[in-house]
Amino acid sequence: MCWIKRTKRLIRFTSLFQLSIIISFVWVFSVSVCAEQTDNPALPAVDLPDEPVVVDTAEMQIRVEIITEKLSHPWGLAFLPDGGILVTERDGRLRLVRGDRLSDEVIKGLPQVHAVGVAGLMDIALHPLFRENRWLYFTYSKPDADEVRVALGRGRLKGMSLSNVEDLFLSDILGGSGAAASRIVFGKDGSLYMTVGGAFGEEFGNRAQELTDTGGKVIRLNDDGSIPEDNPFAGQHNAKAEIYSLGHRNQLGLAINPETGEVWANENGPLGGDEINVITAGGNYGWPLVSYSRHYSGPRVASRSWQQGMEEAEIVWLPSIAPSGMTFVTSDLFPQWKNNVFVGSLRTGMIRNTGHLERIVFNDDGQEQHREWILSEFRQRIRDVRQGPDGLLYVLTDADDAALLRLSPAQ
Repeated sequence: MCWIKRTKRLIRFTSLFQLSIIISFVWVFSVSVCAEQTDNPALPAVDLPDEPVVVDTAEMQIRVEIITEKLSHPWGLAFLPDGGILVTERDGRLRLVRGDRLSDEVIKGLPQVHAVGVAGLMDIALHPLFRENRWLYFTYSKPDADEVRVALGRGRLKGMSLSNVEDLFLSDILGGSGAAASRIVFGKDGSLYMTVGGAFGEEFGNRAQELTDTGGKVIRLNDDGSIPEDNPFAGQHNAKAEIYSLGHRNQLGLAINPETGEVWANENGPLGGDEINVITAGGNYGWPLVSYSRHYSGPRVASRSWQQGMEEAEIVWLPSIAPSGMTFVTSDLFPQWKNNVFVGSLRTGMIRNTGHLERIVFNDDGQEQHREWILSEFRQRIRDVRQGPDGLLYVLTDADDAALLRLSPAQ
């Protein structure tokens, strides 16, 4: 195992106390990184093409174009009114793409980020009135003494720097390496919705079910970080008023249904049982009391997949696809894809180099009709997908030398 090899190199140079700390850290790191990189089987890796290529899909041909391959583990993106694209990198950098070119200069002003393993700088969103107020919102893993929390920050973007940077929300303390996914989106009501993951494994018990703990929840806030008075648990004894829904494991995708205004979120199960949920005020989505998942060690997480008083998932994946960023397509440029949901996949069935873009089609009654894999031939981990103001789709891969892709109709 890779964590054992790393530990052996350090034994001769450390005291017993230091060694115990190192072993604990490396073990946590290995759970999130080593297993994925070395222990699991994999298809051969494939390099992205140097030139734009045309790809067949079930209903149309699309053109796949690489904008840049100089990103390091990007997490989220947002489109500026002047045509620029902001991209977060997990290590704590905020990058700017303008005119299909990645700027060498990094946007300054972000706070210190706990960038260890899969923790770090995550999602980004513009205030609905960004043109007037310049507020930029972001989520990140925040070091807090010897602990880590998920934070929601904001700052005013001017040129290549942020000012008036402040934290609007801090989660409860996370365990392990501090890895907990967080996405943000503004709803049609102007509220900001934020996911807080971190409800991993048996060692964290039922924290996703605890209303005094923000881990494993969807949070709802006003744009200034205050708590809406109509939140479902506002004013309730022994409950945190910012909680909007509970019973989530680790949510890597969040989007607003453009037709209904509903909040949709996807989350990763450990081994199978990934879900898309339609989030309702006060809804309990079951983790870990009900689940289709199994633990990485094999046993089932729960004895049942649903029970009375809990919300059923809209979509379930067996085997797991490790869903990530998610968007609805509304563009007239893709008439065959109108109102479809697109979800990034980091890998499928615990096999590396099997990431793809998954398209989910619904009938007129809103029920799932069929699914399609797109970009699977590139064998990339897909971290995020967004529809741009130009009506095209933009996709982030996840790697040391990751890419920003643009998808357009081949015609």
